[in-house]
Amino acid sequence: MGSIHFLKKDIYPLNKEIEESFEKSSNLVVEANVNDVGKIDIEKLIGKAMYQDDETLENHLSKETYELLRNELGQLGVPIDLVKKQRPWFLALTLTSLELIKLGYDPAAGIDMHFLGKATGHKKILELESLDYQINLFSAFSDREQETFLLYTLKDLHTLDREADSLLSAWMSGDSKALESILSKSAEGDSRMSSIYEKLLYERNKNMVSNIEGFLKTGETCFVVVGAGHLVGNRGIIEMLRKRGYIVGQL
Repeated sequence: MGSIHFLKKDIYPLNKEIEESFEKSSNLVVEANVNDVGKIDIEKLIGKAMYQDDETLENHLSKETYELLRNELGQLGVPIDLVKKQRPWFLALTLTSLELIKLGYDPAAGIDMHFLGKATGHKKILELESLDYQINLFSAFSDREQETFLLYTLKDLHTLDREADSLLSAWMSGDSKALESILSKSAEGDSRMSSIYEKLLYERNKNMVSNIEGFLKTGETCFVVVGAGHLVGNRGIIEMLRKRGYIVGQL
């Protein structure tokens, strides 16, 4: 099941076929069980997401990017002093989340959250990755990659409403080609983003496929929920499973 992590509540109830597939499954498999916050080492998270001591964003961004950030935050009514201790990768995620919420998208209505809520106490919940893994992935970006990621996010904020609506429309109609087109346009639009997409999508796809294959070999039925971007394209999970000899069909 391709997930969109921020959704509007009015997309529920989901298609009956989807819900029935979930009900018939023994296990729910997600990228990371975000409800299991007890596993998160808050002190470690803060260390990876925030600068310590006298370090600030200004020390790690080019003058041009810093001024762009200051201007964009000014338009949002956010003083830069409020975010100056956030590392660029964390700030980028924060800005995107705030903009999506402003547009009416809700993280609590995301597909993964929907099924985690239904599975808790009723089904075994398994992870393809973990929250720690995902945090380490972002925090391991070089300063240059983090700045590129933030810069791309700042430019993307202006078209996020249109892009999010297009993505939702393609997702709801099950149009994988349109979904791939929207996502690949983001990846191909800026060559500086290529190393980031490699790490955020393609390397993770390989690991996820290996884990999914492990679940398939248990003989138990698993309902697997991953970000929709991981499923589409020649290097997506669907094609990788087909290349390993599995039969994959769309409901």
